[in-house]
Amino acid sequence: MTATVAALVPRDVVRASGGDAATFLQGQISQDVEAVEAGGSAWSLVLAPQGKVDAWFRLARCEDGSFLLDVDAGFGPGLVARLERFKLRVDATFELLEGWQMLSVRGSFGNPDGLDAVQAELRATVAWPGFEGVDLLGPQVSLPAGAEASTAAMEVARIRAGWPAMGRELTGRTIPAEIAGLVESSVSFTKGCYTGQELVARIDSRGGNVPRPVRLLEIHGDGVSPGAGITVDGKAAGEITSAAADADARVTVALGPVHRRVEPPAAATVAGRPATVL
Repeated sequence: MTATVAALVPRDVVRASGGDAATFLQGQISQDVEAVEAGGSAWSLVLAPQGKVDAWFRLARCEDGSFLLDVDAGFGPGLVARLERFKLRVDATFELLEGWQMLSVRGSFGNPDGLDAVQAELRATVAWPGFEGVDLLGPQVSLPAGAEASTAAMEVARIRAGWPAMGRELTGRTIPAEIAGLVESSVSFTKGCYTGQELVARIDSRGGNVPRPVRLLEIHGDGVSPGAGITVDGKAAGEITSAAADADARVTVALGPVHRRVEPPAAATVAGRPATVL
């Protein structure tokens, strides 16, 4: 990617603190908390006991030993509730921080040069497939002078990268392995046990084969909304979970779970429009 995309994105941030916070998180989430150094971050899942996704978030270890957990906007309260549900006689506190937001930059401007003036509590590099960049989070984060933001362009980049969103690609029905790269980036297979581990390990041992992997689609025309059905060879094959108009390519790009019988690239129909499952 050579062009730069930037957007101010609402983001829920939870501070985890207390003498038992690290130990408690280690037993609850899929990432190896002990491997995250102070100032560093890593993506992680917190799963239901059956192995389905409760939340997907970034875990950052602060210099004082506390942690910041940032998740898609609107899902912070659910993340706190999920962690509190399994807490028993543990010195760990989960506080939803108010007023934080995120400046996301993808492309050449993702280089820290030019972003030094942005007041951010957390600066994290991001490697979307084909869209490397940086995220800056904090209560006073703002767009640098002279920079332009485009939420629409960021959504197109997210979809093309196959980067999942909570409430869309990631719901209480989602198996982590259905999202390409999610297990590789968010799961440690060398740490101890954690809630929901059994399903993740079983699917990994079987080569990651899942019933409905999430695929990228290109659809001719616009006006396609989440929930639209995907038809392949006259048979229902899935549904759209995210869609955005890519003006440069003159198509709608979309994500959605597609039945594993469909081998990409495959011709499809979405909302009466010709499409390609990629």
